[in-house]
Amino acid sequence: MHEICDRYVDEYVAADPVAATVHGVAGHDHRLTDYSADGFAERAGLAARAHAAVTAAEPRDAAERAAKAVFTERVGLELEIHEAGLDVANLNVIASPVQELRMAFDLMPCETEQDWAVVSARIAEVPRALANIRGGLLSAADAGHVSALRQVAKVAEQCETWAGMKEETGFFTELVGGASAPALRADLERGARAAEEAFAEFAGFLRAELAPKAPVKDAVGEDVYRLWSRYFVGAALDLREAYEWGWAEFARIEAEMRAVANRVKPGATPAEAAAALDADPRYRVRGRAEFEAWMQRLSDDAMESLRGKHFDISDRVMALECKIAPPGGGVGAYYTPPSEDFSRPGRMWWSLPAGRDEFSTWRETSTVYHEGAPGHHLQIATAVDQSGALNKYQRLLAFTSGHAEGWALYAERLMEELGYLSDDGDLLGMLSEQLFRAARVVVDLGMHLELEIPAGTGFHEGSRWTPELGLEFMLTRTITDQAHIRDEIDRYLGWPGQAPAYKIGERLWLTARAEARTRAGASWDIKRFHTEALKMGGMGLDTLREQLAHLD
Repeated sequence: MHEICDRYVDEYVAADPVAATVHGVAGHDHRLTDYSADGFAERAGLAARAHAAVTAAEPRDAAERAAKAVFTERVGLELEIHEAGLDVANLNVIASPVQELRMAFDLMPCETEQDWAVVSARIAEVPRALANIRGGLLSAADAGHVSALRQVAKVAEQCETWAGMKEETGFFTELVGGASAPALRADLERGARAAEEAFAEFAGFLRAELAPKAPVKDAVGEDVYRLWSRYFVGAALDLREAYEWGWAEFARIEAEMRAVANRVKPGATPAEAAAALDADPRYRVRGRAEFEAWMQRLSDDAMESLRGKHFDISDRVMALECKIAPPGGGVGAYYTPPSEDFSRPGRMWWSLPAGRDEFSTWRETSTVYHEGAPGHHLQIATAVDQSGALNKYQRLLAFTSGHAEGWALYAERLMEELGYLSDDGDLLGMLSEQLFRAARVVVDLGMHLELEIPAGTGFHEGSRWTPELGLEFMLTRTITDQAHIRDEIDRYLGWPGQAPAYKIGERLWLTARAEARTRAGASWDIKRFHTEALKMGGMGLDTLREQLAHLD
């Protein structure tokens, strides 16, 4: 069983070099993935053969039974998405082949002349890779699968930024500008120009050729939504129940925020308390370098203080780098995992709005815990570190939004329980993020399924959700930064079913912990629960529910 899964990973990363870079598997950084229809078909063929082999194999022990459940559920859904034609057609503002291709360069070493030779070889592949994406999108369009016009237009804008067509220097020009490889300078600069020209041409293709084929309507409808929801959550949700629960959770957190806001500034609404905190110099950081340094300090302090007391953390997992992301992507923070051998550490990236040079730390403290420790980094890097217990698929490729984002949201609440958010400003920031994630459940489901807004909510009661109402709701009923909210609406509409995975996943983690505590009684040890849960690696929520039922 484990041998089949290991072999599949080796074959898969050879066929998807960008995934190899993301997951830190060495030997493929000089190439880029074939995102044509043929390339997707090749990878689907690998998946189908491995899925059949794992399905037919008889597990030898509990570890192989868990590995089988994880692999068949995850890979089975990837095959369903391929059969539906959704992978080749995938184009959105946050996580589609265009962004994957560009972001792969963020994760490449750029220290030695040999490193730069590898970068040069990969940059030279950019025009061909974009041509393959173009061919794949046109093939999908012929089959009736095109992303909504909003996504096409926004991705075109991203490509123009990376091409250097806006205020910022082109991404590749910036990348090679610091190269410490004089002998490769001419090749790097020539490759950078060609890559940026290819991104500019791709933006033109999106506007001139794909946009006329794109539907204006953003909502994907229930059938497509259910498939993507199962993929992101790892469970078949009762979508109406999730929508109703999202409203209830939103109201619960909103009430909690009002109480904290009153402590920040007596009689203040959450928005008024937020304004007071934004004006408070205690929570203000000026300059991007200072913001990056603040992130790193907070992250390092969390890792050191959690280690040994609340979590078992290995030496290799202790390394976490905090960085400002290159311009052009959506606003917000994200995490990239360490390489398989930990030569590249896990990294927390912050994508900032253009022109922003002043930051309110009270808004961001819990996000550092979400992306770092005890959130994504502690969870994902711990799994990568389990080479003696988990196969390569479980350690590297089994990521599921419901599992990972659910844990990271749970981690934010856990830090409150552990006393790290005793400051009311930081606590309001965490609750703001929780409210935002509850709003995601409501708005994502509401917009894609065009659901009715229920009575008693105080917001356009009886109307059906539209993107315009989604934006209005997030702007008026949360206290999240407005630039972030506008990006988020585009994200939800292009990534159906992913946004609710945060709160749905947190809900399961909290339920599983309560059940484990009840089973253990007086012998309950939360550190042991966390350690054993994280060592299981990634999986869908239905599989996670089954596996956590054995923990106490």
